[in-house]
Amino acid sequence: MVFKRLLGAMGAGGPSVDTVLDGGAVAPGGILSGQVHLQGGSAGVEIEHIGLELIARVEAEHEDGESEGAVAFERFTVGGGFRLAEEERYSVPFRVSMPWETPVSELYGQPLGVVLGVRTELAVAGARDKGDLDPLAVRPLPVQEAVLEALGQLGFGFKSADLEYGHIGGTGQQLPFYQEIELTPAPQYAHVVNEIELTFLATPAGMEIVLEADKRGGLFESGQDTLTRFTVGHHDVEARDWNSEVDGWIRQLVEHRASYGSHATYGHADPYAAASAYGHHSAHGSGHESDHEGHRSGPGVGTAVAAGAAGLAAGVVGGLVAAEFADEVGDFFEGDEESGEED
Repeated sequence: MVFKRLLGAMGAGGPSVDTVLDGGAVAPGGILSGQVHLQGGSAGVEIEHIGLELIARVEAEHEDGESEGAVAFERFTVGGGFRLAEEERYSVPFRVSMPWETPVSELYGQPLGVVLGVRTELAVAGARDKGDLDPLAVRPLPVQEAVLEALGQLGFGFKSADLEYGHIGGTGQQLPFYQEIELTPAPQYAHVVNEIELTFLATPAGMEIVLEADKRGGLFESGQDTLTRFTVGHHDVEARDWNSEVDGWIRQLVEHRASYGSHATYGHADPYAAASAYGHHSAHGSGHESDHEGHRSGPGVGTAVAAGAAGLAAGVVGGLVAAEFADEVGDFFEGDEESGEED
């Protein structure tokens, strides 16, 4: 889906831009490619630069509740330094590397409810305007798919996925937000766990996997959250017994009594300071960082995806079909632009 519009900041008769991404979903750390098509206006102009901006819908918690906004998490300059003549058509091909922590937006071709987009910026004679906006589809890396498949085969169900503003303490997290995948417990764990929250933090060397359990309270104790982390490489995905390994992680998680428990003292990161490093701060609130092992919070909102015998996302129940999801991307980010928030 392409959202093409006249660059209003350039005035009537200015150039227009149409960015077309190459087909198919891209993986975290992979190559995003496509072309930026320019159409000259009623007069020739100097194109100073063409930029691409990766943006995501992110939720943030604050004292008054929750809010959501668009956060830019990477920018690229893909062209510029040339003159676009009157009515001239000009195309700029690009190939850029995705951040390794880019969140996953689909699993087995089914959208997870995570909204990502690529926005194009054109700078002409000192004036800048956001021209084109395209939804971005990101598929899981082999390790991510193997872990999710194992969880599905162990009996865990997909509940929701969203992006939470903040930092998970004690991890190598680089982006100002993290993806949280919420799972309903497998039958063998339902008596001790309300839900499992899963986060992937990928690097070129491997994957940091963060698991958090919302534990059920007993007769004489209240429920509490526990968190554990595991690291795996990218190279030996096929050789591992993922069902056994992931089940071992879950057993360790539910048996672990984290020392911070319900009496933790949490620091509050400045969301504006973190977001400004990426040039945008339309999400409002504060991230949570533990003084010991780290913590993340906030309920997810998204699609309801059934976990079948083949694993997670075997079918979609009340989920977003592709066309509806693309419409949601456009509606959300166009609304964000109209809100008057600055980059």
